[in-house]
This record gives sequence, structure tokens and C-alpha cells, in this order.
Amino acid sequence: MAIRGSRHSGCCGTTRRAFLADCGMGFTGLALGAMLFRDGIAKAAGSGQPGEPHFLPKAKHVIWLFMLGGTSHVESFDPKPALNKYAGMTIEKSPYKKAVLDSPYYRKNVRDFAGGPRALMASIFPMQVGYRKRGQSGIEVSDWWPHLGDVIDDIAVIRSVWTTDNDHAAQYQFHTGRHVFDGSHPAIGSWVHYGLGSLNDNLPSFVALGDPPGTCCGGAGAQNGSYLGPEHNAVQLKVGDKDPLPYASPGGNAFVEEQEREFELLRDLNAMSAAKYPDDPALRARIKSYELAFRMQRTVPEILAIDKENGATKKLYGLDNDVTQKFGQLCLTARRLVERGVRFVQVYHGDGQGSLWDAHSNLKENHSRLCPQVDRPIAGLLKDLKQRGLLNETIVVWATEFGRTPGAENGTGRDHHPYGFSVWMAGGGLRGGIAHGATDELGFHAVEKRHYVTDIHATVLHQLGLDSHKLEIPGHKRLKLDYGHPIREIIA
Repeated sequence: MAIRGSRHSGCCGTTRRAFLADCGMGFTGLALGAMLFRDGIAKAAGSGQPGEPHFLPKAKHVIWLFMLGGTSHVESFDPKPALNKYAGMTIEKSPYKKAVLDSPYYRKNVRDFAGGPRALMASIFPMQVGYRKRGQSGIEVSDWWPHLGDVIDDIAVIRSVWTTDNDHAAQYQFHTGRHVFDGSHPAIGSWVHYGLGSLNDNLPSFVALGDPPGTCCGGAGAQNGSYLGPEHNAVQLKVGDKDPLPYASPGGNAFVEEQEREFELLRDLNAMSAAKYPDDPALRARIKSYELAFRMQRTVPEILAIDKENGATKKLYGLDNDVTQKFGQLCLTARRLVERGVRFVQVYHGDGQGSLWDAHSNLKENHSRLCPQVDRPIAGLLKDLKQRGLLNETIVVWATEFGRTPGAENGTGRDHHPYGFSVWMAGGGLRGGIAHGATDELGFHAVEKRHYVTDIHATVLHQLGLDSHKLEIPGHKRLKLDYGHPIREIIA
């Protein structure tokens, strides 16, 4: 029997709620409930079936790499020679005063003018770092990112991203499209899970690796289903931990047969509760988590057994180096997850507080230490996906919540800067070797082909075969800005 539509199904017009209640007392009922609710009745509106794309997708998976704290765009993928020419001069005294202050994107609370104008700070050696043209495309990339420079022809750099939150809750805004003061909204990974569901019944569709943002930065909002329901939250895995999936271990003295009998009893009890409270999202998510946890106990250890990879693969991700080993393990685990059907893997580089890249002073020390931690592993991930034939079906996104100011803070650092910064994307039917959009000559404002953060979301969803405008939830009004627009110029 097919259960379709929002009101009833079958010849007798039985409601979905009544049908589940009637047959929900046994394993058969629970199994049916699990099929219907596995992804929260994840219907991509307009497709007519749960978990189906709206149109032919070009990709199946997403690996979302997020640098917590705010990576400097002018020290990474958006070189600005003018900063070096006018270093030490305030913006108001530079030839760019009119261009900056008369810009339609200028805001009076721009941090470069808080407490008085700040002097422009050089971006290249010896102050910070040099640039060079990389690959056949000739895109300029900072010398702090040499390995990514080697694969720049597979990357689309978007130099004109902007957002509105000028503090670290911008991490929440980047993932949800909304300011933290707007209340709770679903993260991009949750929308993917809601719209498409799972490709593997033994693994969650949305997995998070690394330390997520702290409570000061929107907390779990970057990986939270919000009003979509808790079943669309990310499942956090702790790579390298003896207990990678908290509370899911069967215990050292538990036999498989004993645990299976326990789960049979639990299924019956859950079924009775589900029949009594069919509309309780927390209960539904809890039942799903029990079922999934049981299967994951056997699946997760195999996925995290990265020591079984050959030596060449380990070296590719930097597992042979103390500097790159930790993040390399996360990137390699992300590849192993998408290889086994996980839809969305969110990988954080941070310190659990969301401020690791937050270089208010001594940016040179901060970025010259952090870039090597992630540069080789990320480039290794792209190379590995490509050689396995997975890059065509996997979108890799590199992002951070905002850039850094052109003006100096504390003499040697840069402040938060949401008005123009860089993000890059690769794979999944996207063009490589292009630099799209632009900031002004100081890296102050996104001025050419500007993109609010939800344009990144819309591009990801589009490549997965989803129209963000059709992902509607009754009772939850979305703003026009929430949907974003796919960045057509970077789509192959």
C-alpha cells in the first residue's frame, strides 16, 4: 500500500495518523512507520514522493568544510595589491576614500571605522604572505595555500559573498541564512536531509565531524533541523575518540543476541508510544535514533577504521605529519562517509569555541599556523575524490563565516568583516578554474556579482536536484532572502 498525500490514502479514506495507530502495535507497524518517518516524511514538495529530487540531480553528496573564526579573504583567495601600496594610510586619506565611503554597501558601523579610522594593512610579504598564479587557469592563490593552489583548476572561487552579522553568530547565519536574533531556523544540511533522505539505512544522512560552534556562535544551530524536526539534526561523530558515537556502544559484556532481543522489546514499546502520540516529533526522532543507533554500532567502527587505508592514501591526506594529521583524519573520514551513502558531511576546523581563525592580532602567526593544518588535507580530499570518480557526484564547499577587515587592528591583526569575502566550491557538476565575482580594490565590499550566503545554499540544493522554493513547511513563512539563487555562472 502506498501512503501518499497529506490527508488520506487507500480506498476507505483512512488518515495516515489512524493507519499508523491501527497497525503500529507490532513490528510491521513500526517498520512502516520507520519507512514513512525515516526522514520526517521528507517530501520535496512537487516531487510527489518522499526523498525524490525535483529535477535530475548532478550530485548526490556534499562535504561542507567550515573554518571557524573568520579566515582572511585577502590572505587566501582574493589578493589586493592596493593594500600594500597604501599600507599605513587610513582609508579616508587613501585614493579609495570616495569608492569606499560612497559605496551603496557601506554601513556606518563598519568595524574599520569603529573608534576612528584604521590604517590599511599590507597583505603580502614581508607583512603577511605572497601570492602567485596557479594552475592553467592562472587564479592567484596565497602562498599559505600551496596544495590548494595545485588543484585550483577544479575549484570555483566566489569572491563576492556577503552576510550581515559582524560577530561570530555569523557562523549560524552562514548555515541557516538568518541572523541569530531571528530565532531558530534549519541549517543547510538539515534541508538536504529533509529534501532527499538517506542513501544508506545503516548511516545517518547528515553527519558532523570536528568541534562545532560554541554557544556564543549559534551553538548547534549550524547543524540543527529546527522546525523541520530533531530527526533532521546532524549526528556528531568523534573521529579518533574511543567512543565516536556517544551512548551508542552496546557495552563490553553485551552479546549480539541479547541486544537484539532488547531491541525487539524496545520496538514493541516504541510502537505503542508512537500509536498514542503520532504527532510528537521528539518521540519520533527518539524512535528513529534507537533504530539507527543499533545499526550504526556495527557500521561506524568500520567507517572510522582509517588505519586500513593504504600508505599512499594516508600520505595524500597528511596523516604522516603531526601538523596535518588531525584534520586529515576528518577529511579522510568524510570521503569514507560519502562513499557509503551519507548525503551531507559537515567538517569543522576550530577549537570548540568558534574562534580559532579569529586573528584580531598577529594575523601572520595565526594564519601561517592554521593554513598548513588544513591546506594539504583538503587538497588531498579533492584529489582522492577525483581519482575515485566521486568528485563528479560530490560537492565540496570551503567556507568561513566572514572575512577580515582591510584595516589593521591592534597593529598586526584584522577584525571581523561581513561585507565581502571568499568561498569556494568544487565538484558535483560545478565548473573549475574560475574566479567569480569581486570585491573592491581594498577587499572592503563585494561589488561585482554579489552573493548573500543563501546563494551558496541554493547552488548546493540545485546541484542535488532540489528547488529551494519548493521546500516549504506549513506554518513557517520563509523570506525571499532565505531561498537564495543558484550561482549559474559556476554551474557546468
